[in-house]
Amino acid sequence: MSRAAIRYAKAVLSLAQDNKTTSAIQEDMQSIIATVDGSAELKMVLSSPLIKSEVKLASLKEIFKNVGEGTQKLFEVLIANKRIDLLPNVAKQYTILFDQLHNTQVAKVTTAVPINEALSTMVMAKVKELTGNEATIENSVDESIIGGFILRVGDLQYNASIAHKLTHLKRELSN
Repeated sequence: MSRAAIRYAKAVLSLAQDNKTTSAIQEDMQSIIATVDGSAELKMVLSSPLIKSEVKLASLKEIFKNVGEGTQKLFEVLIANKRIDLLPNVAKQYTILFDQLHNTQVAKVTTAVPINEALSTMVMAKVKELTGNEATIENSVDESIIGGFILRVGDLQYNASIAHKLTHLKRELSN
């Protein structure tokens, strides 16, 4: 993550706090992340030096016509400073800062089957134990872990998968 993206994200958050629009801008940023990640064409448009700034701004305003005024101003500032290619990184950094502000984190949970309510409760308890913060759960399914779960919160990882336990047991037996 570039330092410039972090600075822009901090500025947007500060302005959003002043205007009491942090949650609305958080929704806008999540929409930007999802849209840009899902569109190779949009990534190319944002990063291309051949496409004029006015075209980029018009495209963003058309694609994201439902975003708030603060997000629209971010587009304009990034265009004016010729840094519009940073938009996805600014959006990601904003969501991180927003979560820190509200003492929440994103817990990435990998399970062998889609997560159910009981496992979700266990994971939330483990996150609270490890970090002291609340978290929102992002679930991905990987059948190769056999059972259990792998939890990633920030730079922490907790591996409670059956595959990991089998590997550990195999190492113990070979020694």
